[in-house]
Amino acid sequence: MPKKLPFDLNTIKEIEEKYGTPFFLYDENIIRKRAKKLKDAFANKFDFKEFFAIKATPNPSIMKIMKEEGFGVDAATMTELLLCDKCDIYGDDIMFSSNGTSNEDFKKALELNSIINLDDISLIDRVIESSDNIPELLCFRINPGNLQTGNSIIGSPMDAKFGITLEQVIPAYKKAKKLGIKKFGIHTMVGSNVLNEYYFLDTVNILIDILNKLKKELDIEVEFINIGGGFGIPYRLDEAELDIEHVSELILELYNKKLDYKPKLFMEHGRWLTGPSGFLISKVVAKKDTYKNYKIVDASMSDLMRPGLYRAYHYITILREGKMMDENTPKEIVDVVGSLCENNDKFAIDRELPKINIDDYLIIHDVGAHGRAMGFNYNGKLRSPEILLKKDGSFKLIQGRETFEDYTRNMIF
Repeated sequence: MPKKLPFDLNTIKEIEEKYGTPFFLYDENIIRKRAKKLKDAFANKFDFKEFFAIKATPNPSIMKIMKEEGFGVDAATMTELLLCDKCDIYGDDIMFSSNGTSNEDFKKALELNSIINLDDISLIDRVIESSDNIPELLCFRINPGNLQTGNSIIGSPMDAKFGITLEQVIPAYKKAKKLGIKKFGIHTMVGSNVLNEYYFLDTVNILIDILNKLKKELDIEVEFINIGGGFGIPYRLDEAELDIEHVSELILELYNKKLDYKPKLFMEHGRWLTGPSGFLISKVVAKKDTYKNYKIVDASMSDLMRPGLYRAYHYITILREGKMMDENTPKEIVDVVGSLCENNDKFAIDRELPKINIDDYLIIHDVGAHGRAMGFNYNGKLRSPEILLKKDGSFKLIQGRETFEDYTRNMIF
C-alpha cells in the first residue's frame, strides 16, 4: 500500500496560491498522536520525561505543541537556548547537551536553570567558572566505545566526537562530587533512526552497569538515565514501525533485574515525533532526457539535504490535477533532481515512479525532522516556508519564505 497523505489536492493548491512552492507542511494531528503514543508506552512504567530535540524542527509553533504535550526540550547551542527563552521554556524542562561549549553558553544555560549535560570531563571547571552558584545537578554524556555500534547517520562510537570514555566515568563523577555537586544524571546517544528494539536494551544495559559501579565506588545514585533519541521511523514501505511498547517492556525488565533503585527515564527524540508529520511539496518544472531520465523540481538539496548527504530514502507521491498517481499509473525510471550546481542535488536516483508531467506536484514524505532545519543558501537559494496543518484541517504559516532582503541582511555592498 502506498503511503497516505493527510491532505488533498485542494489544500495544496490553496496553500500554493498564498505562499507558492516549494513549502514544508506539518500535520499537527500526527505530531500529537505520536506524542501520546510515546507517553502511553513509557509514562505508566517509569517516572518518564521526553525532551524534544529542537535541532530536528526548530520552530516555535512545534515547540509550543511539545510544551502542551508535557515535554521538555533538548538544546545544544546558544541560539536554541534563546529559542527556549522566547518560548517560555525554563528550568528542568531544558536538557542542555552541547560540545565545544563556551562560557557564555554555559552562563545562559545556567541562567535558565537548565539541566547541564557535559560532553567532556574538562567542562566541569567551565561550568563552575560560568556561574556564581554551583548547580545542584550535573549530567555526563557517556561514549560506550566498542561496547555499542553506531550507524551510517551518527557514526561508530569509537569515531564519534561526543561523550566521555568509560575510563573517564569514575574520575568525572568523583571530581564533580568533590566540587559540591549533589545530584547526578547519566546520558548517552549512540544511534540514530534505529528500528531494532533490542538496540535500546543494549544501550540501557551499558548505562545500568555504569550506575552500579557509581553506586559501589562513589556512593552515587543517579537521578535519571537519559538514553537520548534514536527511535527510527519507516521511511520505506517494507520497513515496520518500531514497537516502542515492547522497548518499554524490555527496559523495565532490565531495571527490575539489575537495579535496586529506579532512576527516572529520560529521552530526547526529534525524528520519531515529527518526522512522519512533515511533507515537502514541490512542483515539477522541467524534464530532461540525456543519459538518464531527469525530472527537475523547484525544491532542491538546499531544502532537504538528507538524500544528498546520506543517500537517505524518502518516499515520493505524485499529485496531478484531479487525483493521486497510484500503482495503476504507468511507471518510468527517473532521477528526481533540483537545480543546484551540485550533482548530488538529487531526491531520488533510478526510482520507479508514476509517469511524471511538468506542473505535477511532487510530494516528499517524512521530512518533519532534519528537513528545513538542515537547509542552506548555496547558489543563493532562499529557504522555503513552513505551514502547520492544524487539528481542524485549517492551515497557518509558521515560518515565512526567506526573501532576498533576509539573504543579504548581513552583506556589505
